[in-house]
Amino acid sequence: MNGPTRFSLAGLTCRYGGSVALRDVSMEIPAAGVTAFIGPSGCGKSTVLRCLNRMNDVVPGFSLVGQVKLDGEDIYTRTTDPVVVRRRVGMVFQRSNPFPSSIFDNVAYGLRLNRDLSRAELDLKVEQALQSAGLWDEVKDRLDTTASMLSGGQQQRLCIARALAVEPEVLLFDEPASALDPMSTQRVEELVLELGKKLTVVIVTHNLQQASRVADRTGFFLLGRLVEYAPTVDLFTRPRQEQTEAYVSGRFG
Repeated sequence: MNGPTRFSLAGLTCRYGGSVALRDVSMEIPAAGVTAFIGPSGCGKSTVLRCLNRMNDVVPGFSLVGQVKLDGEDIYTRTTDPVVVRRRVGMVFQRSNPFPSSIFDNVAYGLRLNRDLSRAELDLKVEQALQSAGLWDEVKDRLDTTASMLSGGQQQRLCIARALAVEPEVLLFDEPASALDPMSTQRVEELVLELGKKLTVVIVTHNLQQASRVADRTGFFLLGRLVEYAPTVDLFTRPRQEQTEAYVSGRFG
């Protein structure tokens, strides 16, 4: 792997109660570009994604052993504030979850919570986030409109803008286009590619074609284990593991 590393995972094992969801996962995620996690339902890919910003902490019965390092620092030490981690590592979920407020207030939410900005500074930050999410031209004349009035694809890009507004170093996507129509899916994929040029992007997807289109590196998970992790073109065209070849060729999953 060329370039600096953003995340280093070592011996990561996760449990929900007595059930093991992830077993002994070790990998490095580069700071540049897009990394995708693929695999069938229940394989552990979303669990490892949520470990990257400590979202699993809020799940009753969750426990973890091993290490997750962000820029060389273990984010699971007792002295690490998970709120600070989540500020650095934003997340966009499978289904858009805009707040029941205006478009402007949705994007401004994190800024108001974490920064003391003048109205002019706030306006600029909201515009920049909406520009980065490819939504500004569509909503600039109706920022006071309730977010629920937007289409499904627009709501998802609004959630991306909300995450970008606080200027994270990493953005995690958990099946961001699974509920969207093909045109909206294309826009989200184009956005993922563009964001991968500026910050670390990690995406979980069931869509193998999507992973092949947007990801620089891909990890294949099965039954809680990382089976193979390689440059995307190699994983899809020259997989080293028989299980990987069976999955990417459509023989199961």
